[in-house]
Amino acid sequence: MKKIYNFAGNLSYRNYTIKDLIECKGKRKLSQINVKNEEETNIALDAKVDLLITGLATIKKVRSIAKNNFITVAIPFTEFKTNDEILKVSLEALDNGADAIYTARSPRVVEYLSKESIPVMAHLGLVPRKSIWSGGLRGVGKTASEALKLFEEFKTMESAGAFAVEAEVIADQTLKYISENVNLITVSLGSGNYGDVNYLFMDDICGENEEIPRHAFSFSKVYKLREKIYNEKVKAVNKFHKKAKTRKFASLKNIVKINNGELQKFKKRAKLQCSQI
Repeated sequence: MKKIYNFAGNLSYRNYTIKDLIECKGKRKLSQINVKNEEETNIALDAKVDLLITGLATIKKVRSIAKNNFITVAIPFTEFKTNDEILKVSLEALDNGADAIYTARSPRVVEYLSKESIPVMAHLGLVPRKSIWSGGLRGVGKTASEALKLFEEFKTMESAGAFAVEAEVIADQTLKYISENVNLITVSLGSGNYGDVNYLFMDDICGENEEIPRHAFSFSKVYKLREKIYNEKVKAVNKFHKKAKTRKFASLKNIVKINNGELQKFKKRAKLQCSQI
């Protein structure tokens, strides 16, 4: 655990600094999970996941739980338009506990942020929001010309000041060569076994949905448990519905009783009161 001052100026501890991540490159694999809420953050911590990534709206909560983990915050692609808007929201994320910023924007944006000493993770390969340019959702770097173009893009991001790149659905041998020939931390999302960091979303890891992206892995089938819970709830509500329409709905243990003496007094007084109206 390394002692640091975070970007908010507070004394803190981190499991990894950027220097540590760079020194791990090519020597030791790391894990990263995208977490969206308190439960997912606690699960990641219990499983001792190395690195976390989350959103702008959740960084405060995630940081309050994951006090010492390296956390990256994703900046939405279209919500912040200008360099200054992106810089402003990036600084706010850092002030709220982020250690780095993720953006799928251009090298110009990366350079603008990095010149302010903001650690930036870029995004190359299949960038879903840019898939209109690449012929849809598909693997990238499967031809020599496309692999060379991708290599050039990595080098450009490196020159722009990025410290890491999310490498999504890139041919494994292409990423292997690129990763071995750049100083960037390569964060593999569906790009084989040669990235420096292996990254998945909690939903996919846990099998929250029956259908998952081709490049993702599921280590559980939570959706089946959810279906089972749903069906159990339907059965319970059906039983309630049927019993609620009878005169034997509540059992003795669910009924508040009044003793007979008090009941007779009540009836007598109620009858008297009604006769005086």
